[in-house]
Amino acid sequence: MERNERSTPVPGKEKEVDIINIKGIEDIGYVQPDSILLNCLTPEENTGCQHGLYFQDGERRVDYILTYHIKKPSSSRSNRQSSRFTDNAFTRSIRRGTARLGRAPTPQPRGDPEVASQDHSMDYHVDDKRLHREEFEGNLRDMGMELEKDEDTKTPGVGFVKIHAPWHVLCREAEFMKLKMPTKKVYEMKQSTGVGAKINTLVNKATEPLYPNVEDNRTHNVKHLSYMFSREKQHLFDLSDRDSFFDSKTRASIVFEVLKRTKCTKAKYSMGFTSLLGSGVYTDAYPLHDGDLDGENIEPNDRKLLYEEWASYSVFYKYQPIGLVRKYFGEKIGLYFAWLGLYTQMLIPASLVGVIVFLYGCATVDDNIPSMEICHPKNNITMCPLCDRACSYWKLKEACGTARASHLFDNPATVFFSIFMALWAAMFMEHWKRRQMRLNYEWDLTGFEEEEEELKDHPRAEYELRVMQKSLKKEHKTQKTEKEKLTCKDRLPAYMTNVVMMLLMIGVTFAIVFGVILYRISTKTALHMSNNPTTRSNVRLTVKTTAAIINLVVILILDEVYGAVARWLTVLEVPKTDKSFEERLIFKTFILKFVNAFTPIIYIAFFRGRLVGRPGSYLYVFESYRMEECAHGGCLMELCIQLSITMLGKQLIQNNLFEIGIPKLKKLIRYIKSKRRSFQEEEREKKLQRYETDHFLEPFAGLTPEYMEMIIQFGFVTLFVASFPLAPLFALLNNIIEIRLDAKKFVAELRRPVAARAKDIGIWYNLLRAVAKVAVIINAFVISFTSDFIPRLVYQYMYSPDGSMHGFVNHTLSYFNVSNFQDGKEPMDPQHQVEMCRYKDYREPPWSNTPYVISKEFWAVLAARLAFVIVFQNVVMLMSDIVDWLIPDIPKDISLQIHKEKILMVELFMKEEQGKIQFIDSMMPCGGKEKRNNHAPIARSRSIPHTHSHTHANNF
Repeated sequence: MERNERSTPVPGKEKEVDIINIKGIEDIGYVQPDSILLNCLTPEENTGCQHGLYFQDGERRVDYILTYHIKKPSSSRSNRQSSRFTDNAFTRSIRRGTARLGRAPTPQPRGDPEVASQDHSMDYHVDDKRLHREEFEGNLRDMGMELEKDEDTKTPGVGFVKIHAPWHVLCREAEFMKLKMPTKKVYEMKQSTGVGAKINTLVNKATEPLYPNVEDNRTHNVKHLSYMFSREKQHLFDLSDRDSFFDSKTRASIVFEVLKRTKCTKAKYSMGFTSLLGSGVYTDAYPLHDGDLDGENIEPNDRKLLYEEWASYSVFYKYQPIGLVRKYFGEKIGLYFAWLGLYTQMLIPASLVGVIVFLYGCATVDDNIPSMEICHPKNNITMCPLCDRACSYWKLKEACGTARASHLFDNPATVFFSIFMALWAAMFMEHWKRRQMRLNYEWDLTGFEEEEEELKDHPRAEYELRVMQKSLKKEHKTQKTEKEKLTCKDRLPAYMTNVVMMLLMIGVTFAIVFGVILYRISTKTALHMSNNPTTRSNVRLTVKTTAAIINLVVILILDEVYGAVARWLTVLEVPKTDKSFEERLIFKTFILKFVNAFTPIIYIAFFRGRLVGRPGSYLYVFESYRMEECAHGGCLMELCIQLSITMLGKQLIQNNLFEIGIPKLKKLIRYIKSKRRSFQEEEREKKLQRYETDHFLEPFAGLTPEYMEMIIQFGFVTLFVASFPLAPLFALLNNIIEIRLDAKKFVAELRRPVAARAKDIGIWYNLLRAVAKVAVIINAFVISFTSDFIPRLVYQYMYSPDGSMHGFVNHTLSYFNVSNFQDGKEPMDPQHQVEMCRYKDYREPPWSNTPYVISKEFWAVLAARLAFVIVFQNVVMLMSDIVDWLIPDIPKDISLQIHKEKILMVELFMKEEQGKIQFIDSMMPCGGKEKRNNHAPIARSRSIPHTHSHTHANNF
C-alpha cells in the first residue's frame, strides 16, 4: 500500500489524519484508521469532539451531515459493536471493489433460514441503497471531502455521515462560487457632515438602548475591501487564522454545492444528490447549529447570542441584529428579517394615523346628523320587512346602534386615511429599496447579479431525472447519442396549469361564497321566526358574526389545500431550474391564497345589497331564498366585522397553532418514532451528539410561508383600509410578536438551513407593488360605492335646502305601497297595519307616472361615484409616482462608497503589479535587467489597457 496525502496540512495543527489509498482496487477511496473507528464507538469518552461538532480527532469540524436508515439488528448492543468492528470501511471497500470486478461479494452468514428468506427482497433493496451510498461517498472523497460515519448512536435506526471540507477544497470551491471575501486592505468609510450628520448623531444616541448587545450591529467607521476569492491571490487575504476565515455558514454552503454536483453514475441512470434524498438512499441532509442553547458550561456561540439578543420576547422593543442573522443564516434569510423589521417600523406611523382617524369618528359620532336623525325618539319611519313572510315591518330607529357604529369607520377622515396609506405604501417601497441597497453594500453583494445570471440556468435534479427516465424508456427502441429534452407530452405546459388553477379557484371559491350566502339567508329567516324577543332583536349581529367565523374556518382550511394544489401543479410543469420552480410556485400559491382570503370581503364590499331588487320584485335564489340586503348604515360595518375577524383569526390561529403547535407536535412524533423511551437508563442519561439533537428538529421548508403570511397581511392593511383604519395597529402588534416568534423558530425549533446568497427579496417585491397598486383602486371603490360618502356630498351640494345634512336620511329612502306585495310574500303577522313602507333606494314613489322606476337622483349619485373613482385613482397614483421619483433608490453615501471601493481595488492591483516588477528587477542581474527593460514597453502596454478599462468603468 502507498500512502498519499490528499489534503494540505494546516499550519499550527499538530495532528493531521492521513488518508489511505489502496492501489489495485478500483476507486476504493480512503480508509480511516482502526483507531478512529474504535473512537467512533464511544464518542462520550472523547472530550475533543465537543458533543458532535468535530470529528473524533477533535480537530476537523463537521461541516455537513447526511443521515440514512440502517436496519435494526435483533441482537444486543454488544453484537452491534462487534459487527461494527468487522464491517469497517476496509471490508466495505473490498466488497465494492469485487462487485465492480464482476465477482459476487462473499455472502454474510445468516441465522434462521426462514427469516432470511422472508427478508430476501428487502435485503436486495437495502444493499442497493448501500451500494449507492458507497459510490456517492467515494465520489465525495474523490472531490476532496473527508467523511466519518457513526452508526452506533443513541438514535436507533439512523446512521450519520459527517462531512468535513479541508482547506484546499474550501479554497477551490470559494473560487468556483465567486465568493467575495475581506482582504487585508482596510479603508475608512466617509462620514457625512453638516446639520444632517448632527441630527443623525443625536438620534443614534437617543436610540442607543434600542440596539442589541451584538458586535456586528455596531456602527464601524472602517471596512475591509472585499474581492472574489482566488487561490492565485491568497496573499491579498488575511489567512493568519484559516479555521475562522471561512465561517460555518460559508463552509456549509460550499459543501452543499459540492453535494449538488456529485452524482452516482453506475446505476441505471445518473442520480444526483437530490435524487438520492428523494429515493431514500439518504433520509436527511443538514448543516449543524453552532452549539447548545442551555446547559452547564456552554461556550459562547452565535446561536446562543441570537437566542438571547434576538429570539427572546424580553427584547421585543430592540432592533434586530441583522448583521449577526446574516452571518449565521445567510443573506437570503437576513434580507427577509430586514424586510420584516422595516415593514414593522413603517407600521408605527400608519397605526398612529389609523388610531387618530378612529378616535375622530368616536369624537364626532354625537354630532353626525344622519345618525342623529335615525336615533331621534320622534322618528316614526316604518321600514319594509327584511325577509318574506317571517319578518314584519320595523321602525328605522331600531337601526340606531348600527348607524352610530358605522360612523366610526364611515366619516370624512377615512378618505384622508386612504390617501395617506397609498402614499405610505409608496414610501415603504422606496425605503426598502434604499435599505436593500445599503445591505448589499455592507454584505458585499454589489456584484452578485452577474454571478446569479451565470448560475441560475443549472437544471434541477428532478428535471434531469425525468430526462433520464425518458431516455431509458426509449432505450430498447433506439440508441440515443444526445441528451433528451422534455416535450409537452412529458410535462404539463404552464398555461394549462394556470387554466386548471383558475377553474379550481373560481369553482371552489364561488361555491364557498354561495354556501355562506345561503347560510346567512336561511339563518336570518329562522331567527326572525323565533319566539324569543332577544333573539329577534340581535338577528343581524348574530348572522354577521357567525358567518364571518365560518368564512375564517373555511379560509384556514383552504389555505392548506391550496398550498398543496399549487405545489402539485408546479411539479406537473417540471420547471428546468430551481429559480423557475420557486417563482412559479410562489405565483400560484399567492393567487390562490389571495383570492381565498379576500373573496368573501370583496362580495360584502361590492356585491352584497346591490343584487336585491325592490319590494314587490325581489331577486330570489332557487326561487325561495331572497337575496340579502345591507343594513341602513350600509355594508361598511359588516365589511369591518368580516375584515377584523378574518385578519385577527388568521394571525392568531396561524401564528400560534400552525407556527408553534404543529412544529412541536412533529418534534414529539419524531421522538416517539425513535423509541427513545425503550433505551436503558444508562443510555438515557447520556448526552446526545449535536448532529443527533439537530436530527430531531423540524426541517427548514423555505421562506415562502413566512413571506406569504406577511404579503396577505399587507393586503389587509392596504386594500380595505378605508373600512378598517385599525388594521395597521393590529398588524403592528402581530408583527412585534411575529419577529420574535420566527426568530425563536429559526434558532431553536428548525434545523439550520443552508445559507443562500441573494441581493433582493425576488418576486415578493413585485407582488408587494402589485398589491399597493390594486389597493388604490379598491379603496377608491370602497369609498365611492360601499360607504355613503359620495351620496352625502351629492345631497349636501345639490339637494339640501340649507347646505346641511338635515333631511339626508329621508332623501335616501323610497316609498312602497304594501298592496303591491306579491302573493304569499307579505308578512304573516304584521304588528301594526301600514299602507306605505320605506326602503333604501333611489326610486320613484308609487303615486308617480312611472312608479318604482330608478330616479334621476340615482344617476346623479352614480355619476359622482364614478367621477370620484377616476379622480381619486389618478391623483393618488400620481402622488405615489412623485414620491417614487423624489426618493433615489441608492443612498448618496452608498453610491460614493461603491465608487470608492472600485478605485481602491484598481489601486491595490496596480501596487501589486508594481511590486512584482520591482521584485523581478531586484532578482535579475544587470544584463538581464537591461534586456528586460528593452521589452518593458511591451509588458507595460499589456497591463495599461486593463487598468484603463477599470478606470473608465469607474468614471462611468
